Amino acid sequence: MEQDRVRRFEQAAELLPPRLRRLAMEVPDERKARAEELRLRVRMPLTVLTAEGERPVAAADRDALVTRDDVERVVAGVTEYSRYASAEALRQGFLPVRGGFRLGVCGTAVLRDGAVCSMKDFSSLALRIVHERVGVGAELVPRLFDAAGRFRSTLILSPPGGGKTTLLRDLIRCLSLGGSDRRALRVAVVDERSEIAVSVDGCAQTELGVHTDVLDGCPKALGIPMVLRAMSPQIIAVDEITAAADVDAVCAAANCGVGLLATIHADGVAELTRKPLWRALLAAEVFSRAIVIAVGDGERRYAVEDVPCSEASARD
Repeated sequence: MEQDRVRRFEQAAELLPPRLRRLAMEVPDERKARAEELRLRVRMPLTVLTAEGERPVAAADRDALVTRDDVERVVAGVTEYSRYASAEALRQGFLPVRGGFRLGVCGTAVLRDGAVCSMKDFSSLALRIVHERVGVGAELVPRLFDAAGRFRSTLILSPPGGGKTTLLRDLIRCLSLGGSDRRALRVAVVDERSEIAVSVDGCAQTELGVHTDVLDGCPKALGIPMVLRAMSPQIIAVDEITAAADVDAVCAAANCGVGLLATIHADGVAELTRKPLWRALLAAEVFSRAIVIAVGDGERRYAVEDVPCSEASARD
């Protein structure tokens, strides 16, 4: 597992200009294995983000300072020198990258009629090293079905950076492939910010199973009814429910008999009763299972819990 993570880091480093790539490759393997992002900021050192925080790749090394040309070259390489073709993704502040990486982009927003239409003068990049943990959800999947073999709609909960999307991705794969004791299910993924499938030219860069359909770059509130009508899914999967419109779309899908699999930033089930948006979601009783991710000593632990009836919290 550690060697796989080192390899992913080195693949990400290949996207950097030669001078920065050399410095990134000199990072110790132990740190490469824990890396979540490479961060580039103009006139600042190239840094590596791990669960412990951000640190420069090389202390007090002028060669580690990022130039505007470095940032421009990374964006040019990722877009394959065609920013026009990547305009929609750039408008949202990110670029999916071949190989299953994701590049967050910051700079000057170009506005048209009060809406962001593009980005220019790039000043910061966050090269996300997407790690697939194939099989991490395998032992959890059987607990997401009832005695009759029906999938129970499930929320994945953790604070930011807890590994929700990684687990979501593998649960989608497991459900789509099926198993010796359960049939394969049709899963539709509404991937609003290209974080689940990391699609490039319509092709998912991550493993999501053979019965999975991906709607990329579409807001969840619009995409959920689209896949519901077009793809007749048995499960709809989304990342990060954050808005009332998302909740409305999830509830509408559940009323059509579709299972839901989604993530939320929360420490646990109890926290869902403290925010009005989540209380509304609980009141709709769409979700009956929760997977709570706890992180400690560099390890992630997964607990499957029932989502309680929320009548009391809905009245608060």
